[in-house]
Amino acid sequence: MPQEVKEIFGSALASKVRTLGPSMTRSMQRVAEAVAKDPAGCAALTVTGLAELTGTSEATVVRTARLLGYPGYRDLRLALAGLAAQQQSGRSPAITTDIAVDDSLADVVAKLAYDEQQTLADTAAGLDTVQLGAAVTATASARRIDVYGVGASGLVAQDLTQKLLRIGLIAQAHSDPHLAVTNAVQLRSGDVAIAITHSGATGDVIEPLRVAFEHGATTVAITGRPGGAVAQYADHVLTTSTARESELRPAAMSSRTSQLLVVDCLFVGVAQRTYETAAPALAASYEALAHRHRR
Repeated sequence: MPQEVKEIFGSALASKVRTLGPSMTRSMQRVAEAVAKDPAGCAALTVTGLAELTGTSEATVVRTARLLGYPGYRDLRLALAGLAAQQQSGRSPAITTDIAVDDSLADVVAKLAYDEQQTLADTAAGLDTVQLGAAVTATASARRIDVYGVGASGLVAQDLTQKLLRIGLIAQAHSDPHLAVTNAVQLRSGDVAIAITHSGATGDVIEPLRVAFEHGATTVAITGRPGGAVAQYADHVLTTSTARESELRPAAMSSRTSQLLVVDCLFVGVAQRTYETAAPALAASYEALAHRHRR
């Protein structure tokens, strides 16, 4: 497998850079990319030095550190020094490469497998379990659950509702924006609305979530852009990560991987909370379909 690009990440920092990068200014992206690619080198720099290295300002460096979750640049430097120490102790670097038109199928398989693994690891590292727990609690006790998603996210919405239906919950997936809104107006306190949008800016998903929010339902957003417009109508935000988009692998493919992981985490949490009713319901659904899988 060719090693065209090498990037060394700590998993938590990698997740933050990958997830928050698209919402940063270009100057902030340069700072984030620099600390992610060379934590040891950046840990040795003052705030002025890192600003000069990235062609930005000291204020931009500080803002970037805060956006990545650190109180200030000093705290970011300490974290970078810790990552550098881990790497020097023998941790092997992660290698990512873009898919080329003339790649062999063996290389395509290897590259996609690596990117899928990295995407799942980044999503797990960045997933807020407090927010997840709150979403699980609301969904487990919901009278009714509506899930909104279009395009590739619509497929994930269908996957979630199919799982919830099989453990006896009342759930519907809506990819038609008109039906989504007309159903959202029927939601009340005690209901749950879940919006799935990688960009966080999909109007056909945001509108029904807003309506559900205004009618008192508990709202959940599963998104790769926690600062996107969808978050303003979400009581709970579950953040996904994605592999790097390329010409031969659009965002819809990579985002679906992380969305499915978050959906599975949400579903398993709900199944745990409702085990006494979920287990018999799931067994009944297996039995109802068993004859279709027998010769």
